[in-house]
Amino acid sequence: MKRNIVIAVVTAAALLGGGTATALAVAGDDDDTTSVTRTDDDRDDARDDDRDDDRDGAAAPAAGKVTAAEAIAAALDHTPGTAVSAELDDGSWEIDVLAEGDTWHTVRIAPDSGKVLGAQQDDEDDAAEVRAALKNAKVTAEQAAKTAESKGTVVSVDLDDDGDDRAWETETRASGGDERDWKVDLRSATVTADRDDDSDDDSDDD
Repeated sequence: MKRNIVIAVVTAAALLGGGTATALAVAGDDDDTTSVTRTDDDRDDARDDDRDDDRDGAAAPAAGKVTAAEAIAAALDHTPGTAVSAELDDGSWEIDVLAEGDTWHTVRIAPDSGKVLGAQQDDEDDAAEVRAALKNAKVTAEQAAKTAESKGTVVSVDLDDDGDDRAWETETRASGGDERDWKVDLRSATVTADRDDDSDDDSDDD
């Protein structure tokens, strides 16, 4: 029996456009027709989705299980004293502690477990200024961090001891990645927007 094989392929333009290439093979006059379909669009879409996921993951903030308040508490358990600042930096919490004898220590805390990663003594000479600023304070750095959590994920707490407007400066990060600065009053724990931060936002809008 005479056997004819006819192969029909979509045009090269469709292939270059990333479309579907279909090869149709016909054996005999009345035999069954077998078709093999190859779809490139699905694989391209999957690769695009993977790249979008990677970009989304890179943009998301690095949120650990350990909050700023918990990191401060862990640091003080390791090195008793007065926590003066806490910052999530380079994959760990860094807590500055003013200990007895006016010695400064930096304690690093793992953001996922709360374990102490290390501690070192620092050479600082502003212990007197810090103690003076906190003399009548009723709100600790840990309490300030807990209070600021109502505004977002706290990524830093720092004592502002300049001038008469002394307060805990906190920075929060929202789920979308937006960062804001707040002040927590040393006596009342009242949270207010940092005016300097607001002025920066206004200048950016201009």
